[in-house]
Amino acid sequence: MTPTPRPPQQAAPEEAAASAGVASVAVASVGGAAREAVAEVGVLWRAARSVMPGGHLDAAGCNVPSDRTLAAVVAQLRGERERGGYAAAPDLAEPRAALAALVGAAPADVAFTESGTAAMAALLGGWHLPAGSRVGHARTEYGGTVMLLRRLAARNGWRLVELPVDGDGRLDPDAVRSRLAKGLDLVVVSHVGSHSGVVQPAQELGALCRAAGVPLVLDVCQSLGHVDTGGVGAAAYVGTSRKWLAGPRGVGFVIAAATAVPMDAAVPTLGGHRWDGGQVTPRPGAARYETSEGPMAARAGFGAAVMEHHALGPHAVHAHLAALGRVARDLLHGAGGWRVTEPRDEPSALVTLLPPPEDTVDRAAARAAEASLLVSAIPAERAPLHLSQPLLRVSPPPGTGQEPLRALARILAAG
Repeated sequence: MTPTPRPPQQAAPEEAAASAGVASVAVASVGGAAREAVAEVGVLWRAARSVMPGGHLDAAGCNVPSDRTLAAVVAQLRGERERGGYAAAPDLAEPRAALAALVGAAPADVAFTESGTAAMAALLGGWHLPAGSRVGHARTEYGGTVMLLRRLAARNGWRLVELPVDGDGRLDPDAVRSRLAKGLDLVVVSHVGSHSGVVQPAQELGALCRAAGVPLVLDVCQSLGHVDTGGVGAAAYVGTSRKWLAGPRGVGFVIAAATAVPMDAAVPTLGGHRWDGGQVTPRPGAARYETSEGPMAARAGFGAAVMEHHALGPHAVHAHLAALGRVARDLLHGAGGWRVTEPRDEPSALVTLLPPPEDTVDRAAARAAEASLLVSAIPAERAPLHLSQPLLRVSPPPGTGQEPLRALARILAAG
């Protein structure tokens, strides 16, 4: 199936006025200093970038690093050239702590990988579940994770259990509670999908899984730096640098606490494991998932990006992006017959659209590119159990004004 398009809705006059410019995209329900902080996010985010493509509407694909992030990457590479790669190893203690704080974890719970996909493979590939174990996931799950789960299920004898979603693709907590009561051994959820801006009720799902004693793995590739990821209490998280946190490509992460859950890396390494009298034993915390060899300059840049996110104020960033999403949905829905799939007030800035019969996603993305507007064409394979046709994805970064979105609406209408 494909998400049901939303009916046209008009923004209230005060909301339309609040979104008139970059600095004024804010949340009407907050006031005083809080509202000013939300509005200021876009100005500060843009000011931190001396180069910013004017038509960049693809934060969910690969965001624009700041000058500070770029400088951290270059400084690390310069140090490696001048002092030697291992001698110039960056101190990532503070970034680990900052990243862990976004989900309520400890610094020792953080391991850096090469991507979110590599993080999920390292985590699930080494998860000790006996044959017959039941692993729950929704039909909205990311295609790469679906393929991984099916491979592991075939190899290990796991049983995959579908968790019900509603018409918007949102997990139903009551239905999840029922599935947990019937017996699950692991639950895997993408907090925000790659193909949909719908935000899953992660905090409620986390509470349900903890009450049932079932570990939850939360994919935060599209949610960290975008929506609130605190208070979930998941057994593990996987994510990436390049999206809403605007770090460099080539960095992902696992956040996993040292618990009684039988977690280990898919492949042991000398840096993450010990050789104990012939036995291979993982080191404490998430170190078991991290290799000592990796793109250290990119990790240093990611650390700078995480620190900048904290300096902006995560809650203000979340509110700013939620407001941007509402503005984008209001401006794009109905243009040329294109239909937004998410509810208008979904608290995310990831917006997907279905084409009218006379247009296609690829043609629209090409027309946008000709106008220097960067958007994504999302193939059905991105969520193969949920999508039956491609979608156009629009994901404005902080500080995006109305004009790029209006320009995109004109391009859609002219199709």
